[in-house]
Amino acid sequence: LFGITQLNAVPSNLKPSSLVQPIQLNGRTGEMVTYYTELNIPTLKGIHLTDITPHIRTAIESCGVYDGQVNVLSKHTTTAITINEMEGRLVDDTRQFLLKLAPAAYPYLHNDLHLRNGPPNWPGGDEAWRAQEPINAHSHLLAMILGCSETLPIHNKNLMIGTWQSVIMVELDGPRTRNVAIQITGMK
Repeated sequence: LFGITQLNAVPSNLKPSSLVQPIQLNGRTGEMVTYYTELNIPTLKGIHLTDITPHIRTAIESCGVYDGQVNVLSKHTTTAITINEMEGRLVDDTRQFLLKLAPAAYPYLHNDLHLRNGPPNWPGGDEAWRAQEPINAHSHLLAMILGCSETLPIHNKNLMIGTWQSVIMVELDGPRTRNVAIQITGMK
């Protein structure tokens, strides 16, 4: 599903040892490293919640960071990242609550496509852009309220979240394939 890439861009005039210095943290000696990967997540129609916690734990295990942090970022304006319990009935309550908070049928200005211009140089011009543009102002508003990222601690190679907590990607305008960035920084 994803690969781990170590980010160590080394200028030609520097040796790797001059960039990676041993450090001490919590009684351990190691080196500070940064890893980056992306998840590609297919989603369902409408509001859809996906538990991405197992993927984050796999990334932490694969890169070997002992202590540090993981930053999780949705790369879209109509998705969100949140932390909560991933229980079926709560997921249904969440969907219902979000639809009441920002109803899709409300007359949002963003949805007046006939009054908006497409990006410059869109193939086929404004009309072609309008034909493919979704009516999704409610999705943007919900994404702004929920937020697009979370930063979580890693300690002893473990993601430090509570027993009932999951890291959840919230699709607000599906179905689509979504990209979630995971960056892990810490001591190896």
